[in-house]
Amino acid sequence: MSESCSHNCSSCSSNCSSRDMHVPANAQSSIKRVIAVVSGKGGVGKSTVTASLAVAMARRGKKVAILDADITGPSIPTAFGIHEKATGTDTGIDPAVTTQGIKLMSLNLLTANETDPVIWRGPVIAGVVTQFWQDVVWGDVDYMFVDMPPGTGDVPLTVFQSLPVDGVIVVTSPQDLVSMIVTKAVNMAKMMSIPVLGLVENYSYFQCPDCGSKHTIFGESHLDQVAEELGVPVLARLPIDPALAALFDQGKVEQVEKNYLEDVAANLDK
Repeated sequence: MSESCSHNCSSCSSNCSSRDMHVPANAQSSIKRVIAVVSGKGGVGKSTVTASLAVAMARRGKKVAILDADITGPSIPTAFGIHEKATGTDTGIDPAVTTQGIKLMSLNLLTANETDPVIWRGPVIAGVVTQFWQDVVWGDVDYMFVDMPPGTGDVPLTVFQSLPVDGVIVVTSPQDLVSMIVTKAVNMAKMMSIPVLGLVENYSYFQCPDCGSKHTIFGESHLDQVAEELGVPVLARLPIDPALAALFDQGKVEQVEKNYLEDVAANLDK
């Protein structure tokens, strides 16, 4: 990518997707697979999906890491109850490590206060994501999950161009705008020659704990039709689970008993 890049692919004649612009990871890092978790809009539970996938994969005995690329709205450290600041040596920045050994890097681990706002322009934010890849001593990692910010802006573009992303998982919810929003996210990945592994629908239903009946609070899903039109599989439909939300808020996501993404992790690990 040229230094004069405007980050506006729609008005650019360069075919960046055909070039290898990947930046090298830290010299002491060996990362086998990189999976980006994306969404076309905010508020669909993308960070919950990222954290749950990481926990499910760690329970399979894999070495797992999460790169929190949602710079202006980082929530991954909170989900795992990590509040201490990151440290470093001459070789690079050491990631935080959770109880189950999942390695994390997020801007919240570097700012003086977790509530400090990040008031930076897009290219600066995108540069931080690249630094997380290059400057963090990740060590040996079987699966790295990248928690992306919503939309198709600077950070997704930087991740798709700079990191060796093996595939993306698109998180959505059962709402009327799902077709347009999912299509934008899928099309961006395809334009960047990144495989789309599938779709995860969050908030798909609420199951009554008393009678067991399922209620589609956000309306009937049209995800199957959208997935067929786009030629991508539906990986999972996740319920509204107050218990999971409470554990996430308490920093205890690793303690969840029912991980709805265990089957997805198993399929990724084939």
